[in-house]
Amino acid sequence: MSQIIKAPIGIYGGTFDPIHFGHLRPNLELCELFALEHVRFIPSSIPPHREKPKSSSEQRLQMVASAIESEDGFILDQRELNRMGPSYMIDTLLSLRQSYPHNPLCLLLGMDAFLGLHQWHRWQEILDYTHIIVSQRPDTEFTDQTMWPSEIIDLYQQHQGDRTDIHKQLHGIICLKQVTQLAISSSDIRQRLANKQSIRYLLPETVIDLIEYHQLYR
Repeated sequence: MSQIIKAPIGIYGGTFDPIHFGHLRPNLELCELFALEHVRFIPSSIPPHREKPKSSSEQRLQMVASAIESEDGFILDQRELNRMGPSYMIDTLLSLRQSYPHNPLCLLLGMDAFLGLHQWHRWQEILDYTHIIVSQRPDTEFTDQTMWPSEIIDLYQQHQGDRTDIHKQLHGIICLKQVTQLAISSSDIRQRLANKQSIRYLLPETVIDLIEYHQLYR
């Protein structure tokens, strides 16, 4: 008997220090375009590839929860915050596959993160558990593979596919998709706050309220 495959689930990890519209709008579009059951926002505890977050785990958790609470297609997932040690995505995918054995998993990445995938812990195993959907960032050339690392070129050529493929199998496909481009970054928001500049319209008002309440990034 063939395996019943359910709707795909989006996986979106990050420090979210703080979360902003550049995180939210592209993932809403991907959720719609790929008919995802939902997108799981997974705040990292100890990010292995970047500096320690400026705000605490509890504060980042609060910010993400407040940012996505009004969107039914977004779900907060605390598994990396509840796990000891560095927040390696391969460990998260292993956990998610146990939780959702019949749903295709779709790791949602910006182009910059995708081009650095070969530097991730056990990166060769990532596609054994998930698909990868890559969205365009404003500062990257989307289809110009001449600038891609050779490891990523090989990986993409072996695994490229489309929306239909993602719905037919549980893992193993890489799909590129253009979405609305929002040139917003958490580091820029933190810098604006340090400079006493306004951050309105860069992130949800509920998140701004939490930043002001906790006096973050001052």
